[in-house]
Amino acid sequence: MAKHEDTRIDVAPKLRASMVALLDARLADTLDLYTQVKQAHWNVKGPHFIALHELFDKLAEELEDPVDDIAERITALGGVAHGTARMTAKNSTLKDFPDGRIEGMKAVAALADRFAALAKSTRAAIDTADKAGDADTADLFTGISRGLDKSLWFLEAHLT
Repeated sequence: MAKHEDTRIDVAPKLRASMVALLDARLADTLDLYTQVKQAHWNVKGPHFIALHELFDKLAEELEDPVDDIAERITALGGVAHGTARMTAKNSTLKDFPDGRIEGMKAVAALADRFAALAKSTRAAIDTADKAGDADTADLFTGISRGLDKSLWFLEAHLT
C-alpha cells in the first residue's frame, strides 16, 4: 500500500488506510462504469438509437461527480487516487462491456447489470465504512448508492 500523507483529519492512520483502499476499489469500478456507459453511448444501434444515445450520455454525466467525490475523499484522507485508464482497467471488478456495435436493448441490459453490480458493492462499502467508524465515507457512499439506484431504475424501465 502506498505511503499516506499526514493530515489533520482526526481519523486514525490505520482507519484512513483501510478507507483509502475501500474508496480506491470503488473509484476503479465507478470510472470503469463511466467508460462503459460512454462505450454504449457511442456504439448503440437500433430503432431506439436517439433515446438511448441521449440516456447513456446523461447516465455517464451523472457518474462524473461521484468519481470526483470518491477521488477527493481518498486524497483528503492522505491517500492517492488511482484514476488512469490503465489503473482502472487493472483494478475494476466489473465485467467488460461487449466490444463493437451493440443493439439498443442489449446495451441497456448490459449496463443495467453493471449498474446493479456497482450499486451492490457500493452498499457493501457503506456497511464497511460504517462498521469501521468512518461516518463521512459511509455517507459519501450512501449518496452515490442513491444515484446508482436511480440510474438503474431508468435503465430497467426500458427492459419491461
